[in-house]
Amino acid sequence: MRPEVTAFVALGANLGQAVQAVQAALAALNDPENGLRLQRVSSLYRTAPIESSGPDYINAVAHIATTLTAPVLLERLQAIEQAAGRERPYRNAPRTLDLDLLLYGEARIDSPRLTVPHPRMFERAFVLLPLHEIAPELVSADMRRAVSAQAIQAL
Repeated sequence: MRPEVTAFVALGANLGQAVQAVQAALAALNDPENGLRLQRVSSLYRTAPIESSGPDYINAVAHIATTLTAPVLLERLQAIEQAAGRERPYRNAPRTLDLDLLLYGEARIDSPRLTVPHPRMFERAFVLLPLHEIAPELVSADMRRAVSAQAIQAL
């Protein structure tokens, strides 16, 4: 069995029952028999869409421990999205569920399918504030200041 790796996943939804979709995804991220153990979860946050349209998003960040490799974890995240009815008609389209792998241990991955750390995580308040809530050592004051103009509301 592979040793566990610490990973962080951003969750978001703005179509349908967004709160329930995020909560169901969190439950799916706690599947010890299949290599996923949910460690901590941020509060839920409400944010306006960025570079998109549609209703406000419900966002959160989860800290998981996993024995899955990063590519297999990405496949699992995409399967959870698909089960929630995720469609990808165009970039930044409104969505029933979006799961992004933010960090995977200390790994730096740059492949056609996966980039870790997530390439836009440091530009998004809806990622950095929930991440700071559960792992403050990963988000500096300068990082938080850089996104301070973005509206975000804890629920």
